[in-house]
Amino acid sequence: MPTPLMSFTVDGDRQAPPLVLGPSIGTSGRVWSPQIPGLVQDFRVIRFDLPGHFGEPAEKGPYTVAGLAEGLLRGLDGLGVDTFDYCGLSMGGALGQQLAIDHPDRVNRLVLVCTSATFGDSPRPWLDRADRVRAEGTGFLPDLARGRWFAPDVPVPPLGRELLQAQTALDPEGYAACCEALAAFDSRAELGRVRCPTRVVAGADDLATPVASAQELAAGIPGADLVVVPQAAHLAPVDQPAAVLQAIRRHLFR
Repeated sequence: MPTPLMSFTVDGDRQAPPLVLGPSIGTSGRVWSPQIPGLVQDFRVIRFDLPGHFGEPAEKGPYTVAGLAEGLLRGLDGLGVDTFDYCGLSMGGALGQQLAIDHPDRVNRLVLVCTSATFGDSPRPWLDRADRVRAEGTGFLPDLARGRWFAPDVPVPPLGRELLQAQTALDPEGYAACCEALAAFDSRAELGRVRCPTRVVAGADDLATPVASAQELAAGIPGADLVVVPQAAHLAPVDQPAAVLQAIRRHLFR
């Protein structure tokens, strides 16, 4: 299996402790833009983009979450980063789980936002989406995501509209291969191997990875706690940026 290289954006003092931020499938590191000003005060913030999500053709799959995590570590090694705190959203949270399970010596503290130990009751929807993207391209993705990414009865902020539209420019093969990686991901039997201090953050209105998924994560990871953010769906960092920032900072500094 390939370990694709990823694109990185680095903010903050080079000498500050590193904090890695992982995005959801279909978004970029920009999904964390609202939190950056409140994190660079104390951290060297490193955002990465998933393969095919940053305007360049992706390396051909198949991908696995474990392989993507190894590719991420390779990139961090190139940046001179040894140990780090990690905060991941959705698929970024899956990578965070994998890193903490396979490389416990690298991850100091972990925040898992709107993510799950397994993405759905069956792999079929992800595999069907991968097939459709390969056949039709990514033009249908904004309509698919709109009702899942953002809470009802709350205006979609400008960043949210930008992220929705940006999906049409994703590399179809990279996106499809990420879908297949999520379809196969299941960390439930290994959550007990996560040893770093962990906080799970859920959006109260998240349909993609509902609160029950967050409860399962928090119950399976030794010592983990759970924060539920009101009026937030799957892109909680965009829906409720201040509340998500507060949840992250309170975990990293307790």
